[in-house]
Amino acid sequence: MWTTLLKLDLASVGLALSLFFVFIVVFEIFRINSYRGRTPPGPRPLPFVGTVPQFLLNPMEFIRSLSQYGEMTTVYLGRKPAILLNTIQVMKEALVQNASSFSGRPAIPLLIWITEGYGIVMATYGHSWRQQRRFALHTLRNFGLGKKSLEERVTEESSYLVPEMLKLEGKPFDPQHAIQNAASNIICSIVFGDRFDYDDKRFAYLLEILKENIIQSGSLVGQVFNLLPIIKHFPGPHQKIYQNAVELKAFIRDTVKTHRETLDPDSPRDFIDAYLLEMEKQKSIKDSTFHEDNLVMSVSDLFLAGTDTTATTIRWGLIYLTQNPHVQERCHEEIVQVLGYDRLPSMDDRDKLPYTYATVHEFQRCANIVPSGVFHETTQPAQLRGYDIPKGTEVFTNLTAILTDKEHWKHPDTFNPENFLDENGHFFKPESFLPFSLGPRVCLGESLAKMELFLFTTSLLQRIRFSWPPGAKWPDMNGIVSLTRSPEPFDIICHSRGSKK
Repeated sequence: MWTTLLKLDLASVGLALSLFFVFIVVFEIFRINSYRGRTPPGPRPLPFVGTVPQFLLNPMEFIRSLSQYGEMTTVYLGRKPAILLNTIQVMKEALVQNASSFSGRPAIPLLIWITEGYGIVMATYGHSWRQQRRFALHTLRNFGLGKKSLEERVTEESSYLVPEMLKLEGKPFDPQHAIQNAASNIICSIVFGDRFDYDDKRFAYLLEILKENIIQSGSLVGQVFNLLPIIKHFPGPHQKIYQNAVELKAFIRDTVKTHRETLDPDSPRDFIDAYLLEMEKQKSIKDSTFHEDNLVMSVSDLFLAGTDTTATTIRWGLIYLTQNPHVQERCHEEIVQVLGYDRLPSMDDRDKLPYTYATVHEFQRCANIVPSGVFHETTQPAQLRGYDIPKGTEVFTNLTAILTDKEHWKHPDTFNPENFLDENGHFFKPESFLPFSLGPRVCLGESLAKMELFLFTTSLLQRIRFSWPPGAKWPDMNGIVSLTRSPEPFDIICHSRGSKK
């Protein structure tokens, strides 16, 4: 008898749970359909996980498909709808004309876990963000941003990079570390007051964990964490992301400690010195946001942004150059005609090197390293193209669509520097070229990135011919899509062009 009752109870419980699950799914479908009637069109989401599985299955194909829904598209990050802006016109309307409504940052669980909301990139749109960004921009300018002195640092670094790339001349090698180290050394010279040798093992390790975190944060591991942040209390691959962030912050804290011990208030050496002086200056101000946690994360933000984006763009550029050797040869001929083999380039040479300058911009357009832009969030209810956008809605810019818009580009789907040349062969920049975004959240290091890309690329093409290893497979040109879009690891062969001295 007890066995019969037990079986009956278990069957009842099982039936109740099944009915409850069906009810929850049906309720979720109704909830999604009610949203879909009030938001821009988009792909049909699945209950609870939204369109995340479609994205993870093939990120670039998914992003490319979104412009078919019109100038705005709705996707679902789990249960929550988000808006993608697919045209330059609607992007300007949101991020420039209605900047105060569209300049927030969403509380993405994984990134908040790592940053605790400190720094610049993930800071909420408000008092702290304004203070930190204003100070960072002012201080970077004081230490050379946009000035000749910083240009000389980039040029000097290129004189280290070229021989480093030629160490294994004629043999296949992975150029990632050398390029990443070179790009990082520029921001390091501003932030830490020093550069790091290419064979510095500790710095090489930091660059490696930085790259690992960028990839993992946008992978399946990161997406699962953002859907179920409670897993931070349990073991798993997400713990490696957190541990990597802890190690990077520990390196920065050690550097801050050294700076504090050797600080000369009358002669600040770099960003960290300037920040420590600002902390002292504002310590009696009640609403000051200058403290060590913000210092560490601001330095981390600058280090990450100043390292990965430029290095990733150059790596994509090397792939395009080897796929298009005629472009590489035309750049080299133009550079040698203007500079010879031994005079290092300067930013003043841009007008004399229109094809090379156009090629650098085409790197950025085709590399498309942030395919759906950096995430924004509405800070208040807003209206956009007839739609009511609630406060707290995540907003993305579909840079993939904008950088390949057939109405704005002569060769939207192929690598061709002619996209940035007029009928007379002079450089010009179409208005749809927006790799650094728009509005108050525009990339802080835009001028630095432009300088590095032009000077590093010109220096490399002046002295090196790049080729693909015979028989080696070309990488998947969709790349690895995470926080940024990077190429799959690849080897390349460098051949010295020599010197005419």
